[in-house]
Amino acid sequence: MMIRLLAAMVLVYLMGFFVFSVAMPGELDGIKTDVVVVPTGSGGRIARGLEVLRSGDAKQMLVTGVDPEVKNREFAAQFKVSQKLMRCCVTLGYQASDTRGNATETVHWARKVKAESVRLVTSDWHMRRASMELRRVMPGDIVVYDDAVAARPSMRILFLEYNKLLATAAAPLGAG
Repeated sequence: MMIRLLAAMVLVYLMGFFVFSVAMPGELDGIKTDVVVVPTGSGGRIARGLEVLRSGDAKQMLVTGVDPEVKNREFAAQFKVSQKLMRCCVTLGYQASDTRGNATETVHWARKVKAESVRLVTSDWHMRRASMELRRVMPGDIVVYDDAVAARPSMRILFLEYNKLLATAAAPLGAG
């Protein structure tokens, strides 16, 4: 009996990992939001956030989890952002060091800029957990939209992220 239960648990875990690995979230099109938020990390995230900002699909952008060594001028040069756009519309957030911290930094910033809607831009493999963390702390009057950037994660990254997602889902609210 115990062997069957263990085998069933392993099967559910493996099936979950399979679905997690092949059914990645996608890009969001046709939706305007007040702001776009981009956690630092794998490639393509910031470029997508800037694309959303430049197209007018969001009015302001927060890049959360920026290394304290990175200055506005360096960011602008690396991502070809005009000083005018940096001044009006791009905020570099230095408070977060992990996904949960990104969510907390985002909530404080969204309240400060009086956002009613937030577009979260992150990698497809990271989206589920980042979105879960953000929705846990975001006030109910602020709508969150997911906008995933297609990536090519290794099997190792997928395995780690799946287990982090399970741990996040199992954690009580406010844990950490």
